[in-house]
Amino acid sequence: MHGMPEYGLTEEQKMMRESVLGLLQRLLPEEKVLQLDEAGEFPYEAYDALVEQGWMALPFDEKYGGLGGSYADLAVFIETIAYHWIGVSTAYLTTTTLGGGHIKLYGSEEQKKEFIPRIISGEIKTAFSLTEPGAGSDAAAIRTRAQRRGDDWVINGSKVYTTGAHVADYLVVATKTDPEAGHRGISQFIVDTKQKGVTIRPLRQLGRRAVHTNEVFFEDVAVPTGHLLGEENRGWHNLMRGLNLERMIIAATHCGNCQRVIDYVKAYAVEREQFGQPITKFQSIAHKMADMQIMAEQARLITHKVAKMMDEGLQPVQETAMAKIIATENNIKIADHGMQIMGGAGYMMDHAMQMHYRDCRVGPIGGGANEIQRTIIAKTMGL
Repeated sequence: MHGMPEYGLTEEQKMMRESVLGLLQRLLPEEKVLQLDEAGEFPYEAYDALVEQGWMALPFDEKYGGLGGSYADLAVFIETIAYHWIGVSTAYLTTTTLGGGHIKLYGSEEQKKEFIPRIISGEIKTAFSLTEPGAGSDAAAIRTRAQRRGDDWVINGSKVYTTGAHVADYLVVATKTDPEAGHRGISQFIVDTKQKGVTIRPLRQLGRRAVHTNEVFFEDVAVPTGHLLGEENRGWHNLMRGLNLERMIIAATHCGNCQRVIDYVKAYAVEREQFGQPITKFQSIAHKMADMQIMAEQARLITHKVAKMMDEGLQPVQETAMAKIIATENNIKIADHGMQIMGGAGYMMDHAMQMHYRDCRVGPIGGGANEIQRTIIAKTMGL
């Protein structure tokens, strides 16, 4: 039994949660998850099953074959699959939200018709490529250049930490089309990864190995004019819209992992005996577990609040920044407590605790570092 609360969920959301959990439990038992993590192998079987069951359609409009799910539905779904394993939630989100989400938000009608049905059917995977070696938190400092040549745009430059690029068929790539204009000179393009001049190089990383990050190099890559995503030089505005959604789903991901760690550690601790009794009978352990549950609920409350605000058409910039900070930082604290409670067993590679510990650490870094989130919050406070 999972420990995710059901209060506030619709009947449809409860059914969705039980359905997808059952699917993932069958396809990805813990042994298989650890194998994929160790090998750095994309969870193709689970991804294909999510496609077959129609879950790729959840965030997309019915007009393009989607289910027209709400942001609240998406938050519940992401929390649920991340509860099973962050690796499968990352695989799902990279295509539906990071790549496909940008197409959904500001793609042209032709682009939506071309790409969204193919994402839903599993024909293509997508990824989002923004960060560069010299442009992380300062996203406006990107140097990858797109120049008009005849009927095409030609892209030159490089990206780093592009999640899932190694399995993606298309990348949404942020470029500079007017280098002198700062953030007002950014444009985005949909780039075919098989296009001549695109080179993708996998990176080795601490956690989330199954859907790892990559370096991406562009050398005279020709992109059709019709693959300009949104208006020329309006990329910054579109990026901000996309990042707001990204922070919400990052928070939902970490909500899922928070509860997974708690349930995993609890199952171990109630069976682990020292001094003639389960270690949960010791106040120091029980209080740690209580603190873990408190932190998980804090993360869950603000994340689902943000999703509902977005469903109401609001732009909760301050709240999404808060949700990302609370969920990611609480996840790290919960994983640290979990590691301490499990002791030497948690530190061993044949237990999943070490994987959860590694997987959650990137949370405060990706999707806008938490230091940047605090700056955003301060600005919304008029500081």
